Amino acid sequence: MLMISPRMASGMQEKQYTPSLLSFFIYNPKFGPREGEEEKKILFYHPIEIEKNEKIRNVGLCEAIVQFTRTFSPTNPAKSLHTQKNRQFFHEAEENYWMVMVVRNPMVEKPNKDGKPPTVEYQEEEIIVSNLFNGTFSRAFEAGGVELLTQKLEKFFYRYLQTLHLQSCDLLDVFGGISFFPLDKMTYLKIQSFVNRVEESLSLVKYTAFLYNDQLIWSGLEQDDMRILYKYLTTSLFPRHSEPELAGRDSPLRPEVAGNLLHYGRFLTGPANLKDPDAKFRFPRIFVNTEDSYEELHLIVYKAMTAAVCFMVNAAVDLNREFCEQLDSLVGPQLTLLASDICEQFNINRRISGPEKEPQFKFIYFNHMNLAEKSTIHMRKTASVSLTSVHPDLMKILGDINCDFARVNEDEEIIVKAMTDYWVVGKKSDQRELYVILNQKNANLIEVNEEVKRLCATQFNNIFFLD
Repeated sequence: MLMISPRMASGMQEKQYTPSLLSFFIYNPKFGPREGEEEKKILFYHPIEIEKNEKIRNVGLCEAIVQFTRTFSPTNPAKSLHTQKNRQFFHEAEENYWMVMVVRNPMVEKPNKDGKPPTVEYQEEEIIVSNLFNGTFSRAFEAGGVELLTQKLEKFFYRYLQTLHLQSCDLLDVFGGISFFPLDKMTYLKIQSFVNRVEESLSLVKYTAFLYNDQLIWSGLEQDDMRILYKYLTTSLFPRHSEPELAGRDSPLRPEVAGNLLHYGRFLTGPANLKDPDAKFRFPRIFVNTEDSYEELHLIVYKAMTAAVCFMVNAAVDLNREFCEQLDSLVGPQLTLLASDICEQFNINRRISGPEKEPQFKFIYFNHMNLAEKSTIHMRKTASVSLTSVHPDLMKILGDINCDFARVNEDEEIIVKAMTDYWVVGKKSDQRELYVILNQKNANLIEVNEEVKRLCATQFNNIFFLD
């Protein structure tokens, strides 16, 4: 499929406003079924200062939209409602527990001549459509009724919504994938051996995850649980404990100590200082999926240099000073050595491959089967910042292609010619998606297709893409 993209330039005098969160609420229609009890349906509402009748009216409208669309699709009701100014997103997290987000569309304010008020244009096509610490809604309700459920929702969502930066969301946020750290086989086997030794020595450890430089290397969790944990680690926990990366084994920052292994390890959750007699040995609790229900676990995050390990222990176990000291003495020196080896091997591989040249193409890749993502478009991606090396309008085209892919189950390819020198290509094949941006001014459709084939052959030579 070939498409021509609209404009990619805007006037210098225009003011652009990014999308913003207008409201977010959670309701259960079963909690207030009779007239006069409508407020009982509302379990959480942001912003809290909204007048009660307006909250009831907004929830009632969403409930009516969902029920109306069930007439046409009983098992798949409305997921979003688009208007000129806003978009509403509906998600049934569990049976009868509905989460609704209302987002103001981005808009452009254009100046008029002769002193007239500026014209406001809502960019209603600019938004891409598409509980780790608290368990399920049903579980909280069964444990303590509506009161406990609302307390948990307020505690979590008031903090979470403050970290939500809609203006920096893009295609990577739609995927919600995991970035994997590239490793040679020998170093990977060292890490696997390390995990096996620790789990054997510390029999309380039930699951383990190993990360380096905010990228995943090893995980014993199910993919959906690891996806949520990875999001929490990389956007919340790690940024709060950032530290400069130490160099490899030969660096003067890491001198050899005779008769003793170096130890740069420390807890990111739990005790801040093991030598403190008043140290607290409390760890956050998480809930992961099991075959029958949710499993509650202590989350121990331990870091040495830029290597981090997550140990998960049954929440029924009391974690004390003795256990933490044993973990620290066992894991600290080994993790320090491993982190240094990974850094050294990574630098060797970079020297062998030579200096990186600026490629003619940039790409985003995502695999739905293992949640692996890779991007050469993003120079920096955090919860609040999305710094890309391409024009925002090109990112918008990527989002449009992704929306087209989401509407059909078949494999397909879409090629877009932007109104500049750029070509944008999207390929969907066998639960994998590849998005390529090419800067080739005089290229034709055949040449663009050949260039994408060369990219697939060099960057994804062991991955099957349909021609």
